[in-house]
Amino acid sequence: MDCGRAINPDQVRSQMEGCIVMGASTALIEELTVKDGRVQAGNFDEYPLLTMAEAPEIETIILETPEAQPSGCGEPPIAPIAPAIGNAFFSLTGVRLRQLPLSPARVKGALRI
Repeated sequence: MDCGRAINPDQVRSQMEGCIVMGASTALIEELTVKDGRVQAGNFDEYPLLTMAEAPEIETIILETPEAQPSGCGEPPIAPIAPAIGNAFFSLTGVRLRQLPLSPARVKGALRI
């Protein structure tokens, strides 16, 4: 993520790491289910989210760019996470997964296990 000069590196690190965990959660386990026209999860305690214990270890390296103007950071890191995981799976197996989440059931189905 290019956020220009990092005025508050801890904030940049927190934003990046949070976005990576959120992207991984979206890619691997989050799923909104509907039954009889209603969303089944009534609140976050019923909606699957990646927990901190399940989150990968993340190393964030902030490049020093003192000549750059600060431009801030937002949530751009979320978008490439699911495609990166899908491409890694394809590189390992030669099989494309085309529906999120990339759940164990979908992985087994794609591999015909």
